[in-house]
Formats: sequence, structure tokens, C-alpha cells
Amino acid sequence: MSATPAGPAPRTEPGPLVRPYGDTTGDGMVQVSFTLPLPHDKRAEGAALQLAAKMGMSPALLVHAKAMGPDFTFFVVYGSVTHLVDLREVTVHEREFPLLTPAEVNQAVRTHLQRKLVVVGACIGTDAHTVGIDAILNIKGFAGEKGLEYYRELTVVNLGAQVLVPDLVAAAREVGADAVLVSQVVTQRDAHIHNTTTMSAAFREAFPAGEVPLLVVGGPRFEEGSAAALGVDRVFGRGTTPGEVASYLVHELVAPRTAPDPEGARR
Repeated sequence: MSATPAGPAPRTEPGPLVRPYGDTTGDGMVQVSFTLPLPHDKRAEGAALQLAAKMGMSPALLVHAKAMGPDFTFFVVYGSVTHLVDLREVTVHEREFPLLTPAEVNQAVRTHLQRKLVVVGACIGTDAHTVGIDAILNIKGFAGEKGLEYYRELTVVNLGAQVLVPDLVAAAREVGADAVLVSQVVTQRDAHIHNTTTMSAAFREAFPAGEVPLLVVGGPRFEEGSAAALGVDRVFGRGTTPGEVASYLVHELVAPRTAPDPEGARR
């Protein structure tokens, strides 16, 4: 009698408390990188290890150190931490709308809006990094998905980089924008936060209540769930695809609502 080949081991779900994994399960090994305002010498390396120890890494191994000009040094430190992550305290922001195909997006706009949906996009302030806004708007797209320019029922106006907020407001008014998409990559001194709140305030001052275009911002350093604090309607983080943005626009601007409006119920 031949033995039955063993199948793959059943996958076990992690418990509520987990530790980082490096060489073996639960060893707590992590790798961190940082820069210190010190010239590269033995004292700087000692300072890097001291910082690692204060971060809870013990023992810590300095695996890389490189001078960044005469007054700064970049470090990579590898070591074990004792900290645990409690999965019960992790907050997850789930997508609240279904993902649609380009054909479904076009059909929804054509059926319910009965005109083209107008989208204006830009990088504002001093931000000259158009890779994010181009990934969403440009027909070449991102992650195997074509950008919003590919959608027949969407009119896309890409203003490019370093657009002043007053110019963005004026352009949105001129073309009758339904939605304004802003990409922010530069984050030094919280520039993305300042630019976004400035943009939001400008639109709400320039447009009557209820007529402000849908304000959407995206970038790698925005926190999910921060839209209300920034004064915008939606925040998208790293890895967002054009299909997600298009589906959201349909969800907010096109698809008929099935749930009752709590504000209307009180009127």
C-alpha cells in the first residue's frame, strides 16, 4: 500500500500578539536606517548604536555607515527588539466602495450623469513631482491599469507641477470640475499637510456651499482616515491605482444613493 502524499501544512492564523521576524520566528529582528548630524567617525558610529539601544534594540549591530557630506552620516542598524504588536489595537480603513472596470465606470457616468465627468489634477505648491498625478491621470496609467484619460466618459485636465492654489481654483471653475485631484510627494516640514489645508480652504471660500468640487488628495505620506482633518473628501495613500480613483469618483458623484440621507431625514 502506497502512502498518501502529505499535503501542505494548514496555515495558522497569527495570535493577537506578534513580534518582528528576522532569522527565526519571534526573534524580534528589525532593520532601521537614519541620519545623524555628525561627520563619519568612530564617535558617530557609537552615537548610532546608542540611539539604537534607546530605541529598544538589544543587541544592535551597525551594518552600514556612509558619510553624507562633511557633517552628516547615514546608518543602517540591525538588531532585536522586545516590543510586541497587539493586532487587536490595529485600525484598518477598509475601502467603502466596489472596484469597477473602465467599462462599468463609463456606463455609470453615461447612464446616471448623462454628461462627461470633469476631473482636474495637479501638484500644488513647490511640489514638482508629477509621477503620482501622472500615474492616475495619464493614459499609460500605473500597475497595469490605464489612467483616467483612458475613460471615454471622463474629461481630464492635468495642470502638471508647481500649480498655485489660486490657479487651481480658477481652472476648476473654468472647466466646471466635478472633482479635483491633488498629488503631494514633497513632505519636508509637513509641506503636504500645509498645502492641502490651504487648498481646501481656498476652494470652500471660492465656491458656494454645496458646489465645491470633490476634493481628493494622494501621496505616500498621507495617513488613511485623515481626510476630515485636512478638509478634503478623500485621501489616497501609496499604491493607489487609477481604477480605485475612478471607482471612488463613481461612488461619490455618479452612482445613485440607496441609503437614506440622514441630513435630509431631519429636514
